[in-house]
Amino acid sequence: MPPKTVTRFPSGVITAPPSKSLSHRAVICAALAGGRSVIENLGSSLDIQATVGCMTALGAGFSFVNGRAAVQGTVSPECDGQTLDCGESGSTLRFLLPIAALSGRPTRFTGQGRLMERPMGPYLDTFVAHGASLVAEGGGLAVQGPLTAGTYVLPGDVSSQFVSGLLFALPLLGADSEIVVQSRLESASYVDLTLSCLRDFGIELGNEDYTRFTVRGGQRYQAREYRVEGDYSQAAFFLVAAALGARLEVRGLRSDSLQGDRKILELIENAGATLSTTPEGGVVVVPPPVLRAQRVDVSDIPDLLPPLAVLMAVSEGVSEITNAARLRLKECDRLAAVTRELNALGAKVSERESALRITGVPELSGGSVRAWGDHRIAMMAAVAAIRCLGPVRIDDPDCVAKSYPGFWKDFEGGSV
Repeated sequence: MPPKTVTRFPSGVITAPPSKSLSHRAVICAALAGGRSVIENLGSSLDIQATVGCMTALGAGFSFVNGRAAVQGTVSPECDGQTLDCGESGSTLRFLLPIAALSGRPTRFTGQGRLMERPMGPYLDTFVAHGASLVAEGGGLAVQGPLTAGTYVLPGDVSSQFVSGLLFALPLLGADSEIVVQSRLESASYVDLTLSCLRDFGIELGNEDYTRFTVRGGQRYQAREYRVEGDYSQAAFFLVAAALGARLEVRGLRSDSLQGDRKILELIENAGATLSTTPEGGVVVVPPPVLRAQRVDVSDIPDLLPPLAVLMAVSEGVSEITNAARLRLKECDRLAAVTRELNALGAKVSERESALRITGVPELSGGSVRAWGDHRIAMMAAVAAIRCLGPVRIDDPDCVAKSYPGFWKDFEGGSV
């Protein structure tokens, strides 16, 4: 898609897209279950397509009709010589490496963009201690097992995806295992999503305050019907848009969701907005006359940084986003990208090693924005345009397909 000038803003009713996090997890669990599962409201983003493609290579079968997936699972995942392409999906790579390592046959993973630059140290260390190898070769990763049961020791301050990946694989081993987390587990809510999905598909696990997970061996995933709930991470952009003045109702979000990014509702209220619910279960945001600055630790909600930064850019006072160092390792260096692109639109953002300091201005000016090939930077720029005096031009609008292929349709009109 050529560069896009944002000229239309969201209004009316927006239905949150399917949760990307839960779509990944449902695909994996259904693919590992004996029998036929059905997943309703499955996401169709490039990241989810990558997970489906990889699980197909490991022996599962998928058929799709209108967002509904029928899945024929495999209880013995094994790659038959194919290379598994994870695209730019860190979840796909980190979730599936331990599953591929269940087999004694070698499996090679590849990816695009910065994927293979992301940290894999926790797996490198613990795989070797449990009978498997993980080697970087030819721009990809080669893994070979079989993994053995036992005690897996992981750091908690890198990514919760390493914990989730092992939780998917360890129940299929013949003996019991445990995962010991040596430091505070960041983004623990994502592990909650993993545990919830695993239990839905018949897997029993123990969780001792996110420091020790116990996994009984010899388990089998159970086929079932599963519906993916709406995505708070993606809906956050529209909720912030409403706080900036767009007249919206956002539907499809569960009020009892385990998604950590549900915190966006609290943060919008902290900024001074008023939230209410409609009879249809939608969320309506009434913006205040003046948004208030705030200080937010994003160690557990890293995906909220781009929409939060827009909210703070037009909030009165000085805001801070802290504990954000891991965002330098995403599709791009998000701290650098958010700083540069919001400043290009007239914001006052200063970048620190693991934080952003944002001095609010009444309005932004507008201008040209580089998306950095990052879906969340493109969506951030679109939302920022609501408070810009001039037009906003985005160089790579199509990069939103990584997580939210329907973003521009929703942003420019709304849907039910």
